[in-house]
Amino acid sequence: MIEHELILLGLLKESPKHGYQIKKQIKTILSLFAGIDMKSIYYPLRILEKKGLLAKHSDRQGKRPQRFVYKLTPKGQARFKQLLSKSLLELKRPHFSLDLSLYFLKNIEPQEARRRLRGRMLMLSKLQRDLEQTILSLNQSDNPSMRQILTHDLQMVEAESAFLSELIKTI
Repeated sequence: MIEHELILLGLLKESPKHGYQIKKQIKTILSLFAGIDMKSIYYPLRILEKKGLLAKHSDRQGKRPQRFVYKLTPKGQARFKQLLSKSLLELKRPHFSLDLSLYFLKNIEPQEARRRLRGRMLMLSKLQRDLEQTILSLNQSDNPSMRQILTHDLQMVEAESAFLSELIKTI
């Protein structure tokens, strides 16, 4: 829940938003690199409101249905700062989907293992090209955080590709 809390408070730190805006931003931007999938945001928003971290007010524009706009309270701003500081200092072992497969790799024929690992390398190669293209397409005025995130992801993909290349040689 701490990651979800950080995300919700962080998005609302940028500006007040209604629930659909928050959900859309999570889906279109944050899910690309954070691996976060929040089925419902309204329950966590209600919890944050009860904790005094958010305030909501009703908004109606034209003939559209009524909706609630959420914004950070001073207590919410302090909690966001606390969570961000904690998150920057927290060291968790990265989880790679490959690790579990590597543990059991001895249970398949070497030829099959090499073929599968080469297939993974092809997927990583496509991902690497996509990341490079996206980084190049960003303007200098675009969000610098997005450039940093994509560069970090690119370096992780490059490292995994180099590892797999060496692993295939040893199988």
